[in-house]
This record gives sequence, C-alpha cells and structure tokens, in this order.
Amino acid sequence: MQHWISEYLRAQKSAHDSIPVEAVAAVVGKLRSALQEDRQVFVFGNGGSAANASHFATDLGKGASDKLKKRFRVLCLNDNVSWMTALANDSAYEDVFVGQLQNYARPGDLVLGISVSGNSPNCVKAFAWAKQHGLHTVALVGAKRGRMAEIAEQSIVIADTHFGRVEDAQMTICHLLCYAFMENPDWAG
Repeated sequence: MQHWISEYLRAQKSAHDSIPVEAVAAVVGKLRSALQEDRQVFVFGNGGSAANASHFATDLGKGASDKLKKRFRVLCLNDNVSWMTALANDSAYEDVFVGQLQNYARPGDLVLGISVSGNSPNCVKAFAWAKQHGLHTVALVGAKRGRMAEIAEQSIVIADTHFGRVEDAQMTICHLLCYAFMENPDWAG
C-alpha cells in the first residue's frame, strides 16, 4: 500500500506540474476584465467537476470579492438543483447548462467549463451555444481534451487522464484563479 500511495503522489505531482502558468495567468486576465466590465461569470461541470465548479464560485464570489472594491458576478450552474432537474426532465440532460445560459448570458460574459473528458454532452452544448452568442469560453480539461477544448476560446489541459488527479489539478487552478485576486487586490483595479 505504501508503494501505491507513493506512486499515486508521484503521478499527482506530475499532473500538477503540467499546469501551464501562462494559460492560468491569461484566465486571471479574463476574470479581471469580467470584473472591471461588470460581466457575468458562469461555471459548471459534472460529478467531481460540479463540486469544483461550486467551490470555485464560492471562492470567487465570496472570498475574492471580499478583498476587492467591486464584487464578482459569478454563478455556478450546478447549484440550482430544481432548475437543472426541470431542464433534464422536460428537455434533456444535455440542456441543463445551456438552458440556464439562455436566461442569464449576454455577449461578453465568461463561461468556465470543467471536465476531465472534455466530452460531456451538456458541457459541449453549453460551450457551442456560448460561442455562437459571443461569450468568452475557457475549458479546464484532462489530456484527452475532447470537444470542449476544440470549441473553447482557451483551454487549460492537465496532462493526465486519471479522474482524481485531473480534478485535483483543476481545483488547484480554481484556487489560483481566486487567490490571484485575494492576495493581489490592488492589481485587480
């Protein structure tokens, strides 16, 4: 068991080491623009990625905003269960995010989708709609990249396919995006 744990941690370090610093900095810049322009930030994912999306929205909407002169307008599309289940039941599960974007999104808003595979039909459909309607799109995906990475304006790819390791690295990215503002409030403007 100790060997397995050591190997897992070695692979986790490798996944974290694959986080592209320049790409994360570019997303921080997109968030800064969204803040300054009073744009809405939407985030979503499935399973563990949904939990990461919700955590990110909390950290950006509360933690980062508490340190700034302005507050982020951030919404996790996973957090309204009754709306998600209504969309899934009355339409299709692939519509649970796009259906909400149709109500809230405006051109120039920012969409952050989190997926290990990059192929979740509900995320792909939301990205396609967002692109067609002039939203900025950022995909956090694993090594397989998937359709989300093809559609997205910007993708951050973790060089691993293991769900746990990719999700951990993606949460690190989410923390970097939030703590960039928490620990550098004067830079945010």
